[in-house]
Amino acid sequence: MASRRVGSSLRALAALLLLLLFLLGLRPAASHGGKYSREKNQPESPPKRESQEEFRMEKLNQLWEKARRLHLPPVRLAELHADLKMQERDELAWKKLKLEGLDEDGEKEARLIRNLSVILAKYGLDGKKDTRQVTSNSLSDTQEDGLDDPRLEKLWHKAKTSGKFSSEELDKLWREFLHHKEKVQEYNVLLDTLSRTEEIHENVISPSDLSDIKGDVLHSRHMELKERLHSINQGLDRLRRLSHQGYDTEAEFEEPRVIDLWDLAQSANLTEKELQALREELKHFEAKIEKHNHYQKQLEIAHEKLRHAESVGDGERVSRSREKHALLEGRTKELGYTVRAVSGAGEATAPSPGRQGFPWTGCGLHAVVSLSGLNPGAAGVWGALRASIESSAAPRPQM
Repeated sequence: MASRRVGSSLRALAALLLLLLFLLGLRPAASHGGKYSREKNQPESPPKRESQEEFRMEKLNQLWEKARRLHLPPVRLAELHADLKMQERDELAWKKLKLEGLDEDGEKEARLIRNLSVILAKYGLDGKKDTRQVTSNSLSDTQEDGLDDPRLEKLWHKAKTSGKFSSEELDKLWREFLHHKEKVQEYNVLLDTLSRTEEIHENVISPSDLSDIKGDVLHSRHMELKERLHSINQGLDRLRRLSHQGYDTEAEFEEPRVIDLWDLAQSANLTEKELQALREELKHFEAKIEKHNHYQKQLEIAHEKLRHAESVGDGERVSRSREKHALLEGRTKELGYTVRAVSGAGEATAPSPGRQGFPWTGCGLHAVVSLSGLNPGAAGVWGALRASIESSAAPRPQM
């Protein structure tokens, strides 16, 4: 009797195991729907990329990732993003020119290499730690970063203790000092690049016609350095004057990059109509820079709030802070690129040099400078204006 019950239990257990195995066998088939199911016969979707590349050029993506690994402050990252976007735009344009055989002497390629060298030095991506300008995210720590020049440090201390400046004016003056510091750093990078190029040029035996081309290229680079040095000296004179006298309440412009351009324009032999047209363009340019500065500050504040929310472990605040930080970061990148790209705006609609009339309305700064043929006597200054506008993309260091 007992053996019969045991046998019955074993058979029931075996039946249960068979049922369980049967059900488990059906599950993958049901999930896949069989070889004739809709899922099986639809093409597989391509795998999603974990992160979208920021740039079309791989070398620029590598620089961007390197900067992110260095944990640069958010505003510096946004500025670097805009600089790399401009570099990419110029390099892609150059590749088209090269295919058309329009850069035989290699000057445009050399300029691109120099520009990239400036970017690497500016953001500490060249492996030289002493070129790193900023290591702080804090608004209040900015003035402790130093100006790398005893003359500038002395002038800044005099201005701070003079009592002639409001807090807003001191902030504006500090931006001018940082702008000057950056111009000096860019000049030194270009000077170093030119020195190495000349050493290579002296040690290479080339055909006479090719040697002449290289000589012309080196001469143009020397002229570029000369113009930049002149701009640096003018900027230092202005800082001396400001530190002693304070700001003129009736000044035409406030942003240092715009002031540089306007000073150059006023020293040229331009008609009143030409100056008025340039004045309007520079006002638009200054408005963009001021808006960009505003978003830079807002991004810094958002970054500090995000760090605080993460430190206290408030999940809801972290989520809101990240969303706002991402929004401000995108806007800062966009405006940074706009400020840099304004020098190329309107180029396609600009009349060719020598064309009659002066239709500057709606043209960008690059278009304005392209009209230098209307006033041959001002060609030298227009060349300086062009160089200044092209270098006006240099953002102020982290605030």
